[in-house]
Amino acid sequence: MKKDFLKKLGLKQKNNGTSTGLKSTASSKEYIESYSPVDGAFIGSVSVTSKKEYEHVMKTAQKAFTTWQKLPAPQRGEIVRQYGEELRKFKDPLGRLVSYEMGKSLQEGYGEVQEMIDICDFGVGLSRQLYGLTMHSERPNHRMYEQWHPLGVVGIISAFNFPVAVWSWNSMIAMICGNVSVWKGSEKTPMCSIACQNIFHKVLKANKIPEGVSCIVNGDYKVGEYMTTDRRVALVSATGSTRMGKIVASTVASRLGKSLLELGGNNAIIVTENSDLKIVVTGAVFGAVGTCGQRCTSTRRLIIHESVYDKVKKALVKAYKQLQIGSPLNPKMHVGPLIDKDSVNSYLNTIKEVKKAGGKFAVTGGVLEGKKYESGCYVKPCIAEVKNEYPIVQHETFAPILYLMKYKNLDEAIAMQNDVPQGLSSAIMTNNLREAELFLSTAGSDCGIANVNIGTSGAEIGGAFGGEKDTGGGRESGSDAWKAYMRRQTTTINYSTELPLAQGIKFDI
Repeated sequence: MKKDFLKKLGLKQKNNGTSTGLKSTASSKEYIESYSPVDGAFIGSVSVTSKKEYEHVMKTAQKAFTTWQKLPAPQRGEIVRQYGEELRKFKDPLGRLVSYEMGKSLQEGYGEVQEMIDICDFGVGLSRQLYGLTMHSERPNHRMYEQWHPLGVVGIISAFNFPVAVWSWNSMIAMICGNVSVWKGSEKTPMCSIACQNIFHKVLKANKIPEGVSCIVNGDYKVGEYMTTDRRVALVSATGSTRMGKIVASTVASRLGKSLLELGGNNAIIVTENSDLKIVVTGAVFGAVGTCGQRCTSTRRLIIHESVYDKVKKALVKAYKQLQIGSPLNPKMHVGPLIDKDSVNSYLNTIKEVKKAGGKFAVTGGVLEGKKYESGCYVKPCIAEVKNEYPIVQHETFAPILYLMKYKNLDEAIAMQNDVPQGLSSAIMTNNLREAELFLSTAGSDCGIANVNIGTSGAEIGGAFGGEKDTGGGRESGSDAWKAYMRRQTTTINYSTELPLAQGIKFDI
């Protein structure tokens, strides 16, 4: 396979995983090797950040913050705009790298880079809209208002399934707000973070911006602990499993730091008797098999009205037979590989647990073999008929396993949807206005995202992204999610010749 996209992104066989600029400071002799789940081939290696190197990164970031925070927000927006322009130039090679190193389809790889471009565009507009409120004072000749200031160093821990987009959601908004960022990408997709850093620092260098505005570190959870225990990191934004998020939350909270958590999902689509079957099938299939089921917003459960259950199941089985599984760099393929063999084992163990609990498979799963699937990471998307209360159904498995279950009335369906620990994304398929509005009401979905006649995956950057319960409660990307990256300050100005006190208190001297 021709891999010229690696060269275009400035990637080598050995890459330094600690960088505050184009000249890396890394001296570690320990390396993480990246192998593609597409064909099992070696992509390259990235050095692991040592504690000494981490300290250098933090000092460089802190120094850069003193300059960066003083730049007017629109000027910071101009830097982000230029990065968006560079991403447009590198969309093809970066999209190919995302597809090759992570395993998602090429179209999804391009789509992830497009998300980066979109959030840059959003950030440019945001740079002129960091609004505060003005309040009326109870004291005469006083003015009250609130303003927002940057936090300082923002630590970003991202997951393998979106190896570039989630970093950009956080870092572009954080930098617009006047912060600097230190990013630890997933050790499963380390080449993607190096590529993003190479592109971004061309922009910083061209504008004579301090290199520490955007830094990366690399390694496993131990490197992540450097940030979570570091009082100099004002905010830790972490994306990953609920288990990981709980550790991050408790660690950061113990030092009274801020955390923004985007954790697991167990997302459901409710299919009513008033739904459009064509929309149901398209939304459910893409939601279940897109990124090989490795999105936090992937559709895990399909809660179907008993009157249309068999019809929907039959349509899904037919659609699954048409799925093409293979190299994600081939645009004809619908489904690529899982990220690694550990994920394959998790997939197989879940199938065993479903059978053990009494579930039946409408579409059977399994690992695909042969030269075409030599990486050992290709599996069959499968469909299981289950009950919501099965312990394995309550658990999120990062794999293309779709659960089907029946319901009698909408109240029951909503209760089933909400009866899982996670609360990220949800959807209802219906042409009935009353059903849609009930689903969106306070008595409806308890998730951070609730859609009507749209699947659970594929969020736009304009809205705040995040969920409730075991999903962590954080919000990233659009709307007013920027407030998480700033500190609020209430200000009162007295322009009178007196000093009246609040609440009418008298204090005469």
